[in-house]
Amino acid sequence: MLRSLVLLLGCSLAAGFSATGLVPRAQHAPSLKHSVRIGQSAIIMQGTEPTAAETNAEASDGSGGVRQLLGLKGASVADRDAPFNWKIRLQLMKPATWVPLIWGVACGAAASGSYHAIWNLFGDAPTTSSVGVVAEDTVKAVAAMVLAGPFMCGFTQTINDWFDRELDAINEPYRPIPSGAISEGEVYAQIAALLGGGALLAYSLDGWAGNDWPVITAVAAFGTFMAYIYSAPPLKLKSEGWLGTYALGSSYIALPWWCGHAMFDASSIGAQEVVLTILYSIAGLGIAIVNDFKSIEGDSALGMNSLPVAFGIDKAKWICVASIDVTSWELLHTSGRSASLCTRPFFSDSSCRRCSRRSVSCRIRWQTM
Repeated sequence: MLRSLVLLLGCSLAAGFSATGLVPRAQHAPSLKHSVRIGQSAIIMQGTEPTAAETNAEASDGSGGVRQLLGLKGASVADRDAPFNWKIRLQLMKPATWVPLIWGVACGAAASGSYHAIWNLFGDAPTTSSVGVVAEDTVKAVAAMVLAGPFMCGFTQTINDWFDRELDAINEPYRPIPSGAISEGEVYAQIAALLGGGALLAYSLDGWAGNDWPVITAVAAFGTFMAYIYSAPPLKLKSEGWLGTYALGSSYIALPWWCGHAMFDASSIGAQEVVLTILYSIAGLGIAIVNDFKSIEGDSALGMNSLPVAFGIDKAKWICVASIDVTSWELLHTSGRSASLCTRPFFSDSSCRRCSRRSVSCRIRWQTM
C-alpha cells in the first residue's frame, strides 16, 4: 500500500521536476510591478527584474555547458561547430523535458501488472525466476521511453520552437532558431526524421508487444496531432489559456502512461485507468503555467492568452500549485481507498495475480511491493 502511494507521489514529483526544468535557474519571472509598454519592435520592461534576453546573454560566450545541451539555455556560437550541428539539434529537442514522459511510461508499465522489474526476482513471492524475462521487459520499457522522450517529445519541442520563433525572438532570443544557429531546412529535416522515426518505432513496438490493435501507434498518432494543434495556427491551443495548458498536461502524463501500459498488456487498459490518468493530467497544468512565466513578455506582445497573462503572476502561481497538489492529494486518497477494497491476499497464492478485477492501484501495488 505504502509503495503504491510512493509511486503515485513520484508522478507528482516528476511533473514538478519537468516544470522547473523548463525554466533556467537564472531566469526570474517578471513581477506585477513591471509596466509593459509594447512598441513597434520591442517591449520595454521597467523595474529591477532582468528580461529574458538579459538573463540568457551569458549563453553567447559559450557558457552554460550541460544546461545548454538539455535545452535550458540558448545556443552558443561554439556549439555551431559540432559535426552535423548535433549540439544545436539536441538543444532544440529540449532533453530536460523528456523526464515526465519517461516516468509516465514507467508508471504505465507498473500499472499493467505484467512488467517484471529486477526486484520481482526476489521477495517472499517472486513473480518470475527468469533473468531473461526481466531483461526483456527492461529493454521493452526502455524502447517505449525512447519513443515517448526523444522521438515524440523531441518532435513536439522542435515543432513548437518553429511556430514560436517570433515569440522566442522576444522571450528567448538565444534559442537555436531565433539565434540563427540552425537553418530552416535543418529544422524541417529534424521534424521529418523525428516524426517518421517515431511512427516506425511505435508500429514496431506494437508488433513486439503482440497487440492485436495498434494501441501504441494510435497513442503516438494522437500525441502528434495534439502537438501540432497546440503549436500551429489556426488552432494554436497554447494561446487559448485553460485549453492549451490542459492539452500540454495530458500529453505529458496520460499518453506516455498508456504507452507504457500497452507495451506489456494493452488488453488490461480499462475505463478506470483512462479516467484516472485524464484526471491526473490536471496536475500537468502546473507544467504549462511554470513554462509560461518566462514567456510573459512575448505572450503579452503577440496576444497569447497564457494563464500568467490572463490572471497575472500572483494568481497564476497559486493556480499552478493548486493544480499539482490538489490533484495529487485526491488521487493518492482514491488510490488508497481503491486498493483497500480488495481483501484477497496478494502473495499467498497465484490466483490473485491473475484476477481480472484488479483495480489500477491494486496492479501498481502488486508490482511495487
